[in-house]
Amino acid sequence: MIAAAELALVLVALPGVPAAAYLLLATVLSARPHPPDASLRRTRFDVFVPAHNEVPVIQRVVASLQRLDWPADRFRIIVIADNCTDATAALARAAGAEVLERHDLTHRGKGYALAYAFERSAALAWADAVVVIDADAEVSPNLLEAFAARIERGAPAVQAHYGVLNPMASWRTRLMTIATAAFHIVRSRARERLGVSCGIRGNGWCVTHRLLQRVPYRAYSLAEDLEYGIEIGMAGLRVHYADEAHSNADMVSSEQIANKQRQRWEQGRFQLIRTMTPRLLRAAFARRSAVCLDLALDLLVLPLSYVALSVGALLALAAGLSLWDALFLPWLMIGLAAAAAIATYVLRGWQLSGVGARGLADLARAPLFLLWKIVLMLKRGSSDEWIRTEREKPSD
Repeated sequence: MIAAAELALVLVALPGVPAAAYLLLATVLSARPHPPDASLRRTRFDVFVPAHNEVPVIQRVVASLQRLDWPADRFRIIVIADNCTDATAALARAAGAEVLERHDLTHRGKGYALAYAFERSAALAWADAVVVIDADAEVSPNLLEAFAARIERGAPAVQAHYGVLNPMASWRTRLMTIATAAFHIVRSRARERLGVSCGIRGNGWCVTHRLLQRVPYRAYSLAEDLEYGIEIGMAGLRVHYADEAHSNADMVSSEQIANKQRQRWEQGRFQLIRTMTPRLLRAAFARRSAVCLDLALDLLVLPLSYVALSVGALLALAAGLSLWDALFLPWLMIGLAAAAAIATYVLRGWQLSGVGARGLADLARAPLFLLWKIVLMLKRGSSDEWIRTEREKPSD
């Protein structure tokens, strides 16, 4: 009976306890890094905005990009109007952007749109690097400066902070802001300090054309951003983190829209866990690569809802068994330590999120939020098509 109980405890603890330790380490290492010295302001950028039927927001993002503090003759704003059936292309041109119109009903998706744009940029041989900004985003004026400063010092890829543009829209967006601060700021700062890759986050990232020649962009999965970041790591390179710059995007407050968005994000992540983790672990041990090992560990850290569920189950099981036999008290201590690590990580995310006391109060809804995410993953989907998230009224 004791052996069977210990086996059950190990199985319950396995997804959560190592993940809690990883998150605690990231929290400890999450102090703000020092930015590099100013760039020479010579790097030329093609700034791409992939867009599929984005009439409500396309002019706002173009206006934001026009405010970039960078020499006007050294960057171009290019909207990729991908299989659009609305006025996205016309509005983008009216706002002052160049527009690439792409029509391909066979190869649909953000990954295909970016591959098309990157190939066009390479053929023109004007830009030194390409930047990707989501259509519903607004960027900080120092974005290109942050990228150039690192590129001049040898960085082949850079990710800016990807934050939330409308944190106070609802309790759901405030919790997402806390979660984003934990996932993007806490973990990215720690990975930058450790000299490993912070990965690609889908919005607010930059790669040089030299890197694209070495690692062509062929990421077409539901999580094309994570996929390409992993391919960069497999090539022996890392994505640097630009903490001082940001590209913030709207998070949906509607439950129905958020359901679809979150389901696709996490479905794509689980697909990569299955397909990429073995490759990363083999490369990590064969090459003694800290970058590949960290990318594998980052993938294996399940979404926080699953980590919390695992730790909660461990606490419940260990508490019950401890009442039966004091032999199981160490397991209860392990569960409590893991729960404390998760709480520390979440509170650090709240501290960095800027949502204040209102966001802290919203953390009382976290169990409901976690349950919502778990229910979503019970619903299966298999489409790789670029399904545009329905836009709510843009934030001011």
